Amino acid sequence: MKNSERIWDCVDEHAADYTALSDRVWAMPELAYGEFRSAEEHRAMLEAEGFRITTDPAGIPTALVGELGEDGPVFAFLGEYDALPGLSQEAGADAPVALPGNGNGHGCGHNMLGSAALLGAVAFAQYLKETGQKGRVRYYGCPAEEGGAAKAFMVRAGLFEDVDAAVTWHPATITRVDDMRSLANTRIDFTFHGRSSHAAAAPHLGRSALDGVELMNIGANYLREHIPQECRLHYAVLDAGGSAPNVVQARATVRYQLRAVDLATLLPVKERILQIASGAAQMSGTTVEHHVRSGVSNMLENPTMTDVMAAVMDRLGPVPYDAADYDYARRLQATMTDEDIEATYLRAGIKNFDDMALCDIVVPKDSPTAPMMGSTDVGDVSWVVPTVQCRVGTWAIGTPGHSWQVTAQGTSGQAHKGLIHAAKIMAGTAVELLEKPELLAAAKADMAAIHARTPYICPIPEGVPVPIIPRPANLAAE
Repeated sequence: MKNSERIWDCVDEHAADYTALSDRVWAMPELAYGEFRSAEEHRAMLEAEGFRITTDPAGIPTALVGELGEDGPVFAFLGEYDALPGLSQEAGADAPVALPGNGNGHGCGHNMLGSAALLGAVAFAQYLKETGQKGRVRYYGCPAEEGGAAKAFMVRAGLFEDVDAAVTWHPATITRVDDMRSLANTRIDFTFHGRSSHAAAAPHLGRSALDGVELMNIGANYLREHIPQECRLHYAVLDAGGSAPNVVQARATVRYQLRAVDLATLLPVKERILQIASGAAQMSGTTVEHHVRSGVSNMLENPTMTDVMAAVMDRLGPVPYDAADYDYARRLQATMTDEDIEATYLRAGIKNFDDMALCDIVVPKDSPTAPMMGSTDVGDVSWVVPTVQCRVGTWAIGTPGHSWQVTAQGTSGQAHKGLIHAAKIMAGTAVELLEKPELLAAAKADMAAIHARTPYICPIPEGVPVPIIPRPANLAAE
């Protein structure tokens, strides 16, 4: 108990600097692989704290790794800082008020996510120094979680091979240890090549690439009936072949995203989609090529890690919101539907929150939860390192993910209190694993038992490059 209280004090001693970091990152919303300013903010904080810094890990310019310590087990704190398009929003608003001239916004709270993970890492480093215990703390600045799969590329590059345990979190409407359920996915671009011609004078001489795309989409829609129920197929036409209907389109591209409960289920669906693309090319008289853009694994729960973090959360208790936080949360709830609020109850696995505006309880670990039908590249880390994640209430109950309400709450009182709380949970979990080596050994045994049955296969094939974005000309190179 004494050790838990000291690590929490270490977090509080640094908290103001990292809530300020969160606000700065909120104000510079950058999309996947374009987070140059946000990564620089994190790099500067690491440098100020004395961390050894590795830039461009796995060849990713907006990723970074900071480390302190010379010996002992390696504890990884996973941070993110990418934003989403179309979610610009005025901070603290209780109605949609988009900021002028900027369409991006932190509509998933990643400005908080990275700042809290870095705060937890700094506090844990201070704790190691004070106690003289052997251990290494490593902060992973991970870009492009939103569809870019940066962690999967980082895993493929071997950046986690010597890590003993990993902790992370995600902003949420509830506070609980995560059930570590998510969908594996892959994104694949299909480009059809045909032959242009005059659509009226010589249509028989053309071979329409757009026909290939449309036939593929029809085949994929028929496939939906014949894949496991939990699978998802999404597509977007990236290039329809031009704007002139009187020209037979010679080139067209469609992007598919496939999701499944795990990689073993995903890979056969992927093969069927490839067959459908080939058939569409044959029917349209075109050729087709495909390129994997990204892919992530499903998250893998580690029972020992889950138990350790749940115990830390129970000792720490709920987020200490104040009256102003509740007032703002209730104003935001007035913008939500009953279905939005009920979705929070369903996700938490409890019947109701007694009309609470904010989650001022720690939801029990064993509460049943609704399936999380999204995907995250944390999944790939969880397959190679014992990993645990918590969700901490930084948003009003009922807040839909990827919404203007999330962005509006990004610098609020509940956001600051929640990210500090998350840092305490992550740092406290690392202390427990450090000081009770038998728990760390048990977590590794949990992973070894799973690998004996199901080895890890990276969903991104070797040779697929990181889809990096050039540094903008207005940002000076390091």
